[in-house]
Amino acid sequence: MEEANQNDLLSLPFDLLETGTCGHLELVPLRDKTKETPAEILPKLTLPCGLPPVLDTLEEEVQKYLNRVEDLPVHNDIPQHSLISRTPDYSRLLHMDLCPAQTAIKVERDSTTGQLIGFTEELVPDAAETSRNSLSLRRAPDINSIRVKEDVRGSNINLPFWPGGMDPDEDILRIKSEKPDDSSRPALDLNLDDVSKYLSVPPGFECGMTFDETEAEGSEGMSQTDRPTDSTTMATNTVINLADIMAGVDDLDLGESDDDEESKEEMKSSLENKDEKQMQSSGVGLSKSESLEKLTQVEDKEDSQSAAVKTKAQAPAEEWAVKVDTSSPVQDFYKKVPDMAYKWPFELDIFQKQAILRLEAHESVFVAAHTSAGKTVVAEYAIALSLKHMTRAIYTSPIKALSNQKFREFKLTFGDVGLVTGDVQLNQTAACLIMTTEILRSMLYNGSDIVRDLEWVIFDEVHYINDSERGVVWEEVLIMLPQHVNVILLSATVPNTMEFAAWVGRTKRKKIYVVSTLKRPVPLEHYLYTGNSTKTCNELFLLQDAKGNFLTSGYSKALEAKKERASKSSQSFGAKGTRPGNPIQDKNTWLSVIEMLKRKDKLPAVAFTFSKKKIEENAGNLQSVDLTTSSEKSEIHVFFHKCIDRLKGSDRSLPQVLQLADMLKRGLGVHHSGVLPILKEVVEMLFQKGLVKILFATETFAMGVNMPARTVIFDSIRKHDGMNFRNLLPGEYIQMAGRAGRRGLDTTGTVILLCKGDVPEMSELHRMMLGKPTSLESRFRLTYTMILNLLRVEQLRVQDMIKRSFSEFHHQQESVSHRQQLNVVRDKMRETKPIECYLCSLDLERYYEDCREFHRLREHLQSVIFTHPAAIKALSAGRVIMVKRPHGQSVLGVVLTTSQRSGGSTPSGERKFTVLVIAEKPGVNSDGSSGDRDSAQDKTAGVSKPNIEPVLPSSLFVPAGPCWHELRELTSSDIVRITTKTIKVDADGIISDTKRRELPRFQNNPPDRCVTMATQELLQLTESADPTGLPGLHPVNDLKLRDIDLVEQCRALQFLEEGFSSFNCIRCPEFMQHFTEHDQNMSLKDEFNRLQFLLSDESLVLLPEYTQRVEVLKRLHYMDSSGTVQLKGRVACEMSNHELVVTELVFENALTDLDPAQIAALLSCFVFEMKRCSEPNLTEALIKGRDQILAKAQLVGQLQREVGMTMPVEDYMEQFHFGLMEVVYEWAQGKVSAGAMERKKV
Repeated sequence: MEEANQNDLLSLPFDLLETGTCGHLELVPLRDKTKETPAEILPKLTLPCGLPPVLDTLEEEVQKYLNRVEDLPVHNDIPQHSLISRTPDYSRLLHMDLCPAQTAIKVERDSTTGQLIGFTEELVPDAAETSRNSLSLRRAPDINSIRVKEDVRGSNINLPFWPGGMDPDEDILRIKSEKPDDSSRPALDLNLDDVSKYLSVPPGFECGMTFDETEAEGSEGMSQTDRPTDSTTMATNTVINLADIMAGVDDLDLGESDDDEESKEEMKSSLENKDEKQMQSSGVGLSKSESLEKLTQVEDKEDSQSAAVKTKAQAPAEEWAVKVDTSSPVQDFYKKVPDMAYKWPFELDIFQKQAILRLEAHESVFVAAHTSAGKTVVAEYAIALSLKHMTRAIYTSPIKALSNQKFREFKLTFGDVGLVTGDVQLNQTAACLIMTTEILRSMLYNGSDIVRDLEWVIFDEVHYINDSERGVVWEEVLIMLPQHVNVILLSATVPNTMEFAAWVGRTKRKKIYVVSTLKRPVPLEHYLYTGNSTKTCNELFLLQDAKGNFLTSGYSKALEAKKERASKSSQSFGAKGTRPGNPIQDKNTWLSVIEMLKRKDKLPAVAFTFSKKKIEENAGNLQSVDLTTSSEKSEIHVFFHKCIDRLKGSDRSLPQVLQLADMLKRGLGVHHSGVLPILKEVVEMLFQKGLVKILFATETFAMGVNMPARTVIFDSIRKHDGMNFRNLLPGEYIQMAGRAGRRGLDTTGTVILLCKGDVPEMSELHRMMLGKPTSLESRFRLTYTMILNLLRVEQLRVQDMIKRSFSEFHHQQESVSHRQQLNVVRDKMRETKPIECYLCSLDLERYYEDCREFHRLREHLQSVIFTHPAAIKALSAGRVIMVKRPHGQSVLGVVLTTSQRSGGSTPSGERKFTVLVIAEKPGVNSDGSSGDRDSAQDKTAGVSKPNIEPVLPSSLFVPAGPCWHELRELTSSDIVRITTKTIKVDADGIISDTKRRELPRFQNNPPDRCVTMATQELLQLTESADPTGLPGLHPVNDLKLRDIDLVEQCRALQFLEEGFSSFNCIRCPEFMQHFTEHDQNMSLKDEFNRLQFLLSDESLVLLPEYTQRVEVLKRLHYMDSSGTVQLKGRVACEMSNHELVVTELVFENALTDLDPAQIAALLSCFVFEMKRCSEPNLTEALIKGRDQILAKAQLVGQLQREVGMTMPVEDYMEQFHFGLMEVVYEWAQGKVSAGAMERKKV
């Protein structure tokens, strides 16, 4: 019977059914119509009772769907139904993902002999860390980067590596060290029994789970005597005991030996004894929350003390920038570096040797030297060291021209060199990579595995950090670099090298050695050129010699030459002769300059012009100039056509290509951002070969490009910086002029300033040539890409990035002293004692806060009222006012004069009042009345004057003896009230008489009659007035204030003043002493809060903007309410320009229905910079796409305004320029671009 059943099973038809989505397969029998199969023959694993017999198999369902003719469409011939057969892959059942090894074998050796002792198995803490969950360098490499070896930028799903100098625990330590331990601040609530304070809904979820509280209620229902209080139970409740965990395994019989059980029992007893001792030492008999609170307080004290000691110990180590002496030669250089990684055929300068010594010691350096001084030597040696150490080096530059040139140079020198820019990617796996700073930033944010092998990052032209648009990228890269990466900073001479190096060193927590030199390898001579024809081509006047002396005689000669020619021109052509600035004169000037350069053998030359249009005009005006020989023309022709053969046929006939080919054959060249990249590279290479004799270029050509010329010519010294026209800054002028003079070929470099119009002012020239270069300044700003890249990493915060920026350097530099002051204030707060007084304990704190608010409102209102025209008119001579005196008293006075105070200790523009007030006659009262009485009260009080004066019931001062007077100068803060009374006074007579009697020879003279009369009238008003004083002018009725806010503040001030008499504390006999003590306590608390604010994130300048930008991202759903980056945010991370608008277009499917040519045309608006050009002729699809871009831009701009950002919507929309759309559209379609370029002025 059993054999028959087995034969039935073998002959039974079956199929494999895939259940679920995890690859599980189920054996399913196929029903046979002719032969009934018992349902119990096959095992049923998926369902308890097997598959229901009424259900059809998967194949039957498919056949039923395909074979129902009535369900097929009648009028549609396109086949809609098809069966895709699946071939089961049974080998997948054998696949299993291996977990990483959690332990590793470590060899133990004798420390003296090295003999093998044994092996130990240790836990690997980073075993499960990957690029998705860890920032550690010990994490597993990214599998995608291993498969795609040419991808060096990483992926936006990777986490970056932990930035160097950013301690993961520093924020926790800072919070612990700043936590006060006094009764004035709320203590840390660690009551674990109070489950009501716990979150029940996780962040990002709409609902959570509600747990049953019967167990908690049962524990609460226990009486105090029923609860266990012994130390053993306390230990098990508060400490996770390993013995308890192990005890739970005792019930399972796992075949353990008796020895294991005995050792386990011993370990359990030892752990229990240890925990019991710990609990006894920390306090036995306390509840769980109380004991835990005691423990945390002890730990907090220890942490704060250790943090304070650590801060004091680290305070002297805040000098992160070290100045290296380059004045004396390095005697033992070749002894210290016997085996150099790279050798040059010339002797190194002192600063180069000092920098190489630091590189050999694996230290970071900042090299500041003039243009063409040899800073590249340091970069070359770092690359050679990385090749020697089999690591990697990255060379970053601000512009593509410099990257292309360095790639050619380093490729010939080292061989294994790659280039990664936005246009070209060559040999991305090379040991030395040359890239722009934006590419390196993307690598750091995306956690590229290239960073693991990185040893050096070379930042060339560091002074480019001053660029308002791209300077922030440099700061981001410097902050995000891991700790093991050393930096080499190459810069022109700037005045604050030590400051910038200190910021880099403090940010990365490593010393930066500053190597600088003021020596210029080729001295420069600066000339003024006033010629404008071949007859005047010799008008070249030396303005600054090679030693740096400014020659006023040369300037005078240039002025005389200009005046002489102007007089001859007026005689020959009259008043309407040739004027400066017209094309004819420009052409004649350049022809004369070229003739002069040929005569003096000063070619090749670079002519810096600050307008692309002007460059094209100057080059086009020199059609008759030919500076090359026939052999040079042949070499230029062959090289040029060899390079442009990479272009397709239509592109070779572009107007720019044809024009440049003609210019290059005649020895002329142009170099600016409007030239095609391949043509710019051709010009650079021909200039390096000496085949281009005169190169018209913008200032970007001087940005680090190692292409020195014999002469540098300035077409003008004025440029437009995007805002307005201005003269060149000293740093800009020195950077461009430094291209003159070829090291080893020229003894001096020649710099020529063309004076096409009037000669510039001598002061302007002196400031430009000998002025102080521009300091390195922070251009750090927040971008949406930066925020999203950091928010997707849980361990990093945007606040940390802002805090470590160069703009916050000085503020953060003072954090050490602020933290020390905080510790001192905290100690003082712990020593304060509460005021033990029944009356003062009732409402002294509330009284103090009301006094503070009263003085704040009064000061604000007085600053407004006393500048009001009605108040100024009322405070004329003769107006009686109430003046503030100590202890709530006030005294009557009369205004004599009013004047405007400028400078001094008060704000500029504040008014001062000369007032005559009544007083006690000095030395009359024996009991110390009046002013003496006030001082006596202060002495008897025995306390210092409080910062906030108490507001006591006001009373007018009445002299106890003979009435006297004082002449005082007051400000608005000294005036208590402007009364309604006025008296007649002789202001000039009172002032002159009082000042005369201040002289020693007249001090015994009696007061003049005008003084006596004014004093007596004030005394009569005092005696007849109420104790609270005379009535004052009403702000609304008398001074005519109409501002609603001011009126409300006046009412609030009056309400506060009327309520002071109801406080109980003012009736205390020792009120002033208690008030002063409370004032001192509050001053300590205010100082503590101020220092805490300075050390917190709230003090960051860019924090409000960060909050505003985050709100924009939330409203656009780039992140949710809990701060988690969503899909739109991750897409925006991949965008480097206008990320919000581009991402909105992608998610709105605005580009889906467009062909590639139309998409390229639309996206050109994000990179095209020319604002003024001819209006493009667009198709309907392009017009629709343009309107969609503008609509999205308007949406983003309006959201930014709604959250409080200052940029107007119109300014945000003006960033997009659509003038290149037609040309790009035709070019992308493969049409002839020459005609499009001819029609469009772009």
